[in-house]
Amino acid sequence: MQIVTTRDRLDLTGDAMAPLRAAWPTFALHDPVSIEYRDAFEACFPQYAVLLVDNDQVLANAAAVALRWNGSVATLPAGYDGAVVQSVTEHHAGIPADTLCIMSATVHPSHLGQGLAAMALTALRDRAAQAGLPRVIVPVRPTLKASYPLTPMADFLTWLRPDGLHLDPWIRTHQRLGATILAPAPRSMVVTGTVAEWEKWTAMAFPQTGPYVVPGALNLVHIDRTLDQGHYEETNLWMQHH
Repeated sequence: MQIVTTRDRLDLTGDAMAPLRAAWPTFALHDPVSIEYRDAFEACFPQYAVLLVDNDQVLANAAAVALRWNGSVATLPAGYDGAVVQSVTEHHAGIPADTLCIMSATVHPSHLGQGLAAMALTALRDRAAQAGLPRVIVPVRPTLKASYPLTPMADFLTWLRPDGLHLDPWIRTHQRLGATILAPAPRSMVVTGTVAEWEKWTAMAFPQTGPYVVPGALNLVHIDRTLDQGHYEETNLWMQHH
């Protein structure tokens, strides 16, 4: 298996990535900030877009941005969206970065449970060290949180197993690599669309105004039939690798 960047293997950035994109809820792929900044994201930080490849098959990928952060919880970016905007803005302004922010790590569905996510995270941490970035942070999207959309993230982060590690397997992966929990990241990702768009994204019907539990959503989706709008604000969990 090789660890390369998308810049090294442009031939693997199209259909080869489809199974990994399918691991995300459809509505998450319609985050307007991600769509608006995608090209700039990829142009500014190609060295932090890593692929784990075996015989031309992408087994996992991970991506990160570089930004400036003083180490205080109070000055963390506003989650996923905030980190994207801040990193690109600072890069274009020539502001030196001192922190790597890991944005995502996804494993091919047929290779789950083989430690590939940890390998991808480690590859990004190595690149942070090589670039002289002393801090690494992540707006973690906990795997189990979608099963508890009514539970505030502030409560969810306290759910521990008897061994002291978190109940959530994705949080545990970071903890086993030495990461610690910092704080919830409210409004980490905000997605708005028409009612018809939300019905298409979720394969659900929303017959009346109100909050809905949606598969894959960490928080409730709020539907307003009068305004013809669905609104979703996702809370993630800030963690820091040491």
